[in-house]
Amino acid sequence: MSRRLKNLAVVTAALFMALLPVSCSWNGEAPDREFVNTPQGNFMALWTIMDEHYCFFDLKKEKLGVDWNEVKVRYAASISDNISDKALFEVLCKMIGELRDGHVNLTSPYDYGRNWSWKTDYPANYSKDLQNKYLGKDYVIGGNGYYYRILDDNIGYLVVESFEDAMSDSRMNVMFNYMALCNGLIIDIRDNGGGQLTASESLASRFTEEKVTVGYTCYKTGPGHNDFSKLYKTEISPAEYDLRWIKPVVVLTNRGCFSSANDFACSMKALANVTLMGDTTGGGGGLPMSSEIPNGWVVRFSSAPMFDADMNHVEFGIAPDIRLDMKDEDVQAGKDTYIESARAFIKDKIVNF
Repeated sequence: MSRRLKNLAVVTAALFMALLPVSCSWNGEAPDREFVNTPQGNFMALWTIMDEHYCFFDLKKEKLGVDWNEVKVRYAASISDNISDKALFEVLCKMIGELRDGHVNLTSPYDYGRNWSWKTDYPANYSKDLQNKYLGKDYVIGGNGYYYRILDDNIGYLVVESFEDAMSDSRMNVMFNYMALCNGLIIDIRDNGGGQLTASESLASRFTEEKVTVGYTCYKTGPGHNDFSKLYKTEISPAEYDLRWIKPVVVLTNRGCFSSANDFACSMKALANVTLMGDTTGGGGGLPMSSEIPNGWVVRFSSAPMFDADMNHVEFGIAPDIRLDMKDEDVQAGKDTYIESARAFIKDKIVNF
């Protein structure tokens, strides 16, 4: 388990009883309210869970103008005793959608309420067909969403589709040994929607020879919007007894990089031999947790804010070192602007080394 997840486990153990039943208090005393399974009860249960446990209210008010108390008043006017379940679900999803947080979801038998504006409101800057063209027919399947090959200019190309599961240390050693003689490495995480923090941290640990502080995390400790623990460092340590990469690395990012892919971009940006190229990532800088309202619907929300090495929130994404957009003329010519730019960058870095 990573240091960050150990810290989270310690803090959440103290909060566990507050998160599951909606009527529990933070200090473990008898509940001072009980939400019932009515439209109004479910509305207030959801609003209160978010009010007491969501971690980005101040940030969302600053950046988006969201006033959570005003949101309650506005959406409460839509709740009546005879509202249908599907209509109630729609109102509740719109309410939490005001936060524009991809980690804030409501699950019911009808649908999965979500806000994907972090991705859909921006250019894709990605073509699966072009990516497959660069991988070719003889690429290596590393497992768990890892695909790689050596391009004809002796640059390694690694696609990481997901961090849902970590690649084993032995298979990662095989991968880096396969590309050991390459002049540089391109890591393409475009449209990687995330997964496990341990998976992204495991890969990042292959690109440093020393322990590096790549960010910070704090945790909710009470119902107030500003009730947080002290800051805990997020550190990447060199992978022990395994192959590590010290040659130039370019990480390709777009708005489709979310959650632990966002975390990977944050970690890699703090490393000396790594350059981020592309578009700002989609964000997702809060560790998600879940609770339940009286009718059984499950709400997921961001509970612990993460920051980069310079103490900036990463909720709205990681900016690249070199900003790019896909060019129409490149796409029409069967070229990927991102990959070609990364190849040129690595070649130039080698020449001027």
